[in-house]
Amino acid sequence: MRTLVLWDIDHTLISIGSLSGEIYAEVFHHVTGRPLEKLADMTGRTDRAITAETLRLHGIDPTDQLTRAFAESLASAFAARQDDIRTRGRELPGARAALETLGRRADVIQSVLTGNMRPIAACKLAAFGLDGFVDMEVGAYGLDDTERPPLVKLARARAGQQYGQTFDSSTTVLVGDTPNDVSAGHQGGARVVAVASGASTATHLRAAGAELVLDSLTDTGAVVRAVLDVTRS
Repeated sequence: MRTLVLWDIDHTLISIGSLSGEIYAEVFHHVTGRPLEKLADMTGRTDRAITAETLRLHGIDPTDQLTRAFAESLASAFAARQDDIRTRGRELPGARAALETLGRRADVIQSVLTGNMRPIAACKLAAFGLDGFVDMEVGAYGLDDTERPPLVKLARARAGQQYGQTFDSSTTVLVGDTPNDVSAGHQGGARVVAVASGASTATHLRAAGAELVLDSLTDTGAVVRAVLDVTRS
């Protein structure tokens, strides 16, 4: 039996600081012709939810047509800023080693569970050369649903179809850095390894119910043990 590992991206594997907010502001102005006055909270949320709320904060109805236009513009803007992502962002300590080590195991399949829409997720990972460690085809992304829990179920189903194995809570682990990741994992049918590498402290992540909490990904052995042990407990 193989373990499906679903990685969050922002503040778990990489960080690009304030660049996401800057790009959202550029796209908002491009699509609506108005300056961005307030950006919706982005922490642990999907691009679909962030876009809809940001539009509503400006009194704009997030119609399907407008949301599609915003998404297309957002994907293009991130692609155009890939060099900025590389120079202004960083891969978080231990992320590459964890991905490499787990990627060498025949009993592990790695993908992503992210609020980013797929082109943005691919752009961010490629900027740091991390895209080759994950199977993007079986991941779930920020345009697949407004909320994160359904993304977990979707990724499990996609992986099951691709690899011919049923992935349930005993064989699926979500690695993320926010309480939203913890609740998404539990509601979507996955165990959770939380990493206190973002704004949430280890105390907050434990209180949210994560099965295991790591301070960072720097101890590769501890990461591998956490990922494998949490699906076998």
